[in-house]
Amino acid sequence: MQERASGILVHPSCFPSRGGIGDFGPAAYAFLDFLTEAKQTLWQVLPLAPVGYGNSPYSGLSAFAGNPFLISLERLVERGWLPEERLNDLPSDVKPVDFQLVRSRKFPILQEAARNFLSKAGKEHQERFEKFCWLNGWWLEDFVLFAVLRRKYNFALWSEWPKDVAARKPEALAQVREQFVDEINLSRVIQFFFFEQWRALHHECKQRGIRIIGDLAIFVSYDSSDVWAHPDIFRLKEDLSPEVVAGVPPDYFSETGQRWGNPLYRWDVLASRRYEWWVKRMKFALQTCDIVRIDHFRGFEAYWEIPAQEETAVRGKWVPGPKDHFFKVLREQMGELPLIAEDLGLITEEVVALRDRLGIPGMKVLQFGFGDPGAHMYLPHRYTDHCVVYTGTHDNDTSVGWWENCSAKERDAARAYFGEPSDGIHWAMIRAAESSVAQYCIIQLQDVLGLDSNHRMNIPSYPEGNWTWRYQPDVLSKDLAKKLGAMTEVADRVPLRRGQQGHGELRENFSA
Repeated sequence: MQERASGILVHPSCFPSRGGIGDFGPAAYAFLDFLTEAKQTLWQVLPLAPVGYGNSPYSGLSAFAGNPFLISLERLVERGWLPEERLNDLPSDVKPVDFQLVRSRKFPILQEAARNFLSKAGKEHQERFEKFCWLNGWWLEDFVLFAVLRRKYNFALWSEWPKDVAARKPEALAQVREQFVDEINLSRVIQFFFFEQWRALHHECKQRGIRIIGDLAIFVSYDSSDVWAHPDIFRLKEDLSPEVVAGVPPDYFSETGQRWGNPLYRWDVLASRRYEWWVKRMKFALQTCDIVRIDHFRGFEAYWEIPAQEETAVRGKWVPGPKDHFFKVLREQMGELPLIAEDLGLITEEVVALRDRLGIPGMKVLQFGFGDPGAHMYLPHRYTDHCVVYTGTHDNDTSVGWWENCSAKERDAARAYFGEPSDGIHWAMIRAAESSVAQYCIIQLQDVLGLDSNHRMNIPSYPEGNWTWRYQPDVLSKDLAKKLGAMTEVADRVPLRRGQQGHGELRENFSA
């Protein structure tokens, strides 16, 4: 029998931390207390990358770097890199994330802490920093230079920088490295802060028997250090602009589809190199979390290719992906991988066959199950144990919001399935998910809290106003933990022992 487990989906930016955004500080550890009390052994996050356009974690500035905004200033005070009074001017109330405020007020304080580190760090801290830079130089040096240049050129796309810098001419890069040596070193230290704090939080999870489910977006942003540093593995024109971009055709979420704008890979070039860049990416991901959810898994079977000049995703076409060969090479180099396939949207028999050949569990979202009979595949009586059930994902409405906005037909179907939900539709869905045969059960934190549509994380195809939700202090009560824990225990999702390890041992630092 496969191990059954239960967990919660919430991004660290949602924590009620100081500084205008959630972080890896005291609120993160209080959340782990709640998970432990509620007998949850999984914590799913969104990508932890530094955010770019639209502040989406799925449009990160790097496939490897960490988001500086998630660094806890309180932890930097404890380490001695900041005086405590520097926190007094920061907002302490918990409002939705104001990314502009965070950029203008928190980031300069992070730079100040980095300066203090460079001037005051003792031998032990210096050695840890030097080791971090040595192990991670293969991605770190490109990213810190990219981050500094991006600020220098007023956040313009890298392809709009001076031609020699955009094209990475060695002489031009040597000149900017010399010119901005201090800023580059500060950027290195800030990444060191991020991974030191995330490593500590990850270690605490392991001590409690909590595994982190990370989120790996199949595509990367055009405005990223990855595309700037490795233009040869992406489909770019001679002027370095995208030739074609990624997205999805018209679907449940949008009549015109979704034009994501990510440049597509040169899979033939990657295959000829045995997917070296991707192997490094997967190894790195599995050092920062224990299980990896692959966003847009269907893109490995076939992806929607949109000419870059098109404004919507309507005029695209399906193009074959790398399929089994990609995963065969990864497994040859890394062994079996703890993966979850995000297999939502327009999923064909070929995508299902690829997922099943690879033995990767897919996702079931309860909200999708109450439309036409063809949607019943998302209801628990149709599951096998080799899947992961969600009440909803970051792209869905909350369960309460769904109930308030769904059609009369869907509401009648839900009542027929659950009965009249006396303690709320969210608890009816949580019970159904927990008691299903799915191996893993993941609940949006908004659903545990019974929140409505005003608290959803993302509305697909709406570029503004997303990714800002945060919960208030003291809402994670002991009564709430007790109720969720009782459901989890009776559904046999509580492990007999704590302290399971993830993919390999926890490493002090990160390397390829």
